[in-house]
Amino acid sequence: MEQHTTNLPRRTLGGQGLQAGAIGLGTMGMTIGYGAPDEQSSIATIRRAHELGVTLFDTAELYGLGIGINEQLLGRAVKGFRDDILLATKFGYDFSDPSKISIALDSRPANIRKVTDDSLRHLGTDHIDVLYQHRVDPNVPIEDVAGTVAELIAAGKVRYFGLSEAGPDTIRRAHAVHPVSVLQTEYSVFERSVEADVLPVVRELGIGFVPYSPLGRGFLTDAVKPAAEYPADDMRGRDDRWQPGNYEKNLAAVRELTALAEGKSITVTQLALAWLLAQGDDIVPIPGTRSPQRLEQNVAAAQITLTPQDLNRIQEILPHGAAGSRYPDAMMPTWH
Repeated sequence: MEQHTTNLPRRTLGGQGLQAGAIGLGTMGMTIGYGAPDEQSSIATIRRAHELGVTLFDTAELYGLGIGINEQLLGRAVKGFRDDILLATKFGYDFSDPSKISIALDSRPANIRKVTDDSLRHLGTDHIDVLYQHRVDPNVPIEDVAGTVAELIAAGKVRYFGLSEAGPDTIRRAHAVHPVSVLQTEYSVFERSVEADVLPVVRELGIGFVPYSPLGRGFLTDAVKPAAEYPADDMRGRDDRWQPGNYEKNLAAVRELTALAEGKSITVTQLALAWLLAQGDDIVPIPGTRSPQRLEQNVAAAQITLTPQDLNRIQEILPHGAAGSRYPDAMMPTWH
């Protein structure tokens, strides 16, 4: 097996010293959302990522349904090289009612402290490198959230503060209490809403940006299929972008992107990741996969340079992103 290499370019996220390889790894799909888990393949993927120079590994309390399954998996996988990497996790959900897990929020200070201690235990580590608020809780002032994370940083339990799916006002208010190092929000050639108001603010404040779902939840790959063909435990079967009408429009766009990619002897997945990296050197996407082979393709995208003509062609194909919304109305993040 190829040994550890550091040829993956490094990028700086925020003004507090956080640096990461240009492409990270999201682990949500290893335990929820994308069909039956495969622990052996998932652990192999995490370890291969480390060999290829990936340093940012992303998990969350939510991905383990509040009982730590995902964090424990990641912790086991990185045990031999934990000090070489960055572990990022998230708090902010209320798991008291299983029927409302995806929409019930809890960022009260006491819960933040509890979740942080739980995450440390599940990950098998003495510190979390990046601690994100997973979703903005309208019932808890962001100043209280930032203050609590600041206390955890002072105590040595956390190194850097992150927000996820927060809007400009929330970002500014949090940053005024304690510096925000990174914002994580969906961003891809399929989903462009952050470009109008969010990216300008994080750049004004010197905050790094971590796009999740950079491959359109798998639509920007060679393995896409209609919604009805996914199993019941795969979220893509319910995603609006896969529904009839939207699916055909999005598939046509991906075919055009694929033709562009093939002309450069790369995959459409690599084209999509290279496009994201070209949007700024303060961006580190975290594509998710549980296949070591797909991971290798993803990481290789960091070596691809797109020409101005390539970027213009991508803009022509998808001037406004994909057809269809990215979440059902009840789950749509509310930016403040």
